[in-house]
Order: sequence, then C-alpha cells, then structure tokens
Amino acid sequence: MKIAARAATVVAILLAALIAHPLPAGAHDDASVTSEHTIDMDGWKRPYLLRVPPKRRARGPRPLIVALHGGLNDPEYVRRQSGLDRAADEAGYAVAYPAGLLGTWNAGACCSFARWAGVDDVAFLDRLVGTLVREGVADPRRVFVAGFSNGGGMAYRYACERSARVAAIAVVSGALAIGCTPDHPTSVLAFHGTWDPSVPYHGGGNMDAGVDFPFFPVQLTVEYWRWLNGLPALSRPLPGGPDGCVSTGPGPLVVALCTEERGGHEWPPYATDLIIDFFTARPSLPKA
Repeated sequence: MKIAARAATVVAILLAALIAHPLPAGAHDDASVTSEHTIDMDGWKRPYLLRVPPKRRARGPRPLIVALHGGLNDPEYVRRQSGLDRAADEAGYAVAYPAGLLGTWNAGACCSFARWAGVDDVAFLDRLVGTLVREGVADPRRVFVAGFSNGGGMAYRYACERSARVAAIAVVSGALAIGCTPDHPTSVLAFHGTWDPSVPYHGGGNMDAGVDFPFFPVQLTVEYWRWLNGLPALSRPLPGGPDGCVSTGPGPLVVALCTEERGGHEWPPYATDLIIDFFTARPSLPKA
C-alpha cells in the first residue's frame, strides 16, 4: 500500500509539472513519419509507403528516393532490408516505397507476374513522383531511384525511359532487362556479388520463365552506361566505398560499380550510406 501511495504521488507531481510547464510548441516535430497511401491507376489503387524526415529538416520540397523492392517482396521488406529510413532521415530525404503487382515489377524481360500482365510500371512511377511533387513533398529536380533485384531492373528501366526526370539511380543485384536508349545522361551506382545465383555476375541463364534471353554480364551493363554517358574507364576508386568499388572519376556525372567477391544476391551492409552519399553528390536536374 505504501508503494502504491508513493507511486500515485510521483505521478501526480509529474502531471502537475507538465501542466505548469507544457512541452514547447513543435517539441514532437523531430519525429519522422511513415504513412500508407495509394495511387489511382485507372481504378486500381496501387499502394505505397511514404517516409518523410523530421520536420525540423524541412526546407520546402525534399529530395526524393523511390525505393523499389525485389521480386516477390514488398515495401516493408525493402525498408528493413536497406535501412534507408535512418540514412534518409539523417540526410533530409523523403523516401517512397511503392508496391509492385504481386511483388513484381515489369522491368522488360523480367519479371512475372507484372510482365505477364503487361503492367505499365513506368506510368505508375510517373504518377507517384508527380503526385509527391504536386503535394510539395518532392523536389522534381532531385528525384532518385534505388532498387533491389527485380526492383533494380525497374530502376534501370525508369532511367532508360525517363532519364530527363531522374538525377541518378542505384541498383543492387539488379539486371538491365530492356533495350535502353536514354535521351539524357544519368549517373548510375551498381552493387553486385560474384556468387549471385539470381543475377549471374558473368551473365548467362534466362532472365525469366519463358524468356530465352540471357542476363548480360554485370561489367558489360556498367560499361554500356559508361559509354552512353561518354565517360572514361572505370578506373578510379569511388569516394567512401570499399576496395571493390570503382568509378569513372570525379564530376557531376558518374558511373560506378561495387563488386562483392563471393557475395550473393543481397544488399551489402555498406550500400545504403554509399547510395545516400552518391545521390547527394549529384547535381540537380536543370529546370524544365
């Protein structure tokens, strides 16, 4: 009884103190918020998660990362897999985590179910980014796309078809699965493991069920982006990256590859911070 009486007294004192000295206005504004939303695609409500950084970091529209999950995964999975929330909060980025059809994206030659259904995921990402720009969340000149596996292939596709809207992309264990002729240079950061069974580092296999077309070798894909952008050879260390990361060198436009020796189909633990640094170092797109 004495313990209960003392506890009640302590609670009463604390409540009195809060009433006499309320928390200052905006005391909770430092909290980041993740919320659930949908985009209407001709009657199909497509879901996405939106993470916004602490309000104290807000200075108008924020740079935006569109983070695309891997095949047969979902937005919550890539949130936890990548740890992007923490890094993006610290850097002042908003992050959108959209969901593919039955966990898949139509990245071109990959992947079912979205490929079989002919889903226009480029149009979906257009509407997602456009909505966040219109709502004042995203800066249209600082839009980035990052993806894992099938989501990485979708990041490639979006950069191929919407290069003028993307400041840079980051692809983790993903494959270029579409003919690519962008009309605007795009910085690319790629991560691959040499023992990846799903996206073979040296190419080969078939991209998807019913698609008798092999994966391109990783280095060929990266060289293709280097050639598209008119950049020198990947012979320079990537600032902040481990020994396996090489790049085309300093400048506003960069292509870089991080190779994990004996690495599998996975998101490397160092990748997220490196992606944020890579995006932050890229200049804004020119005004339309």
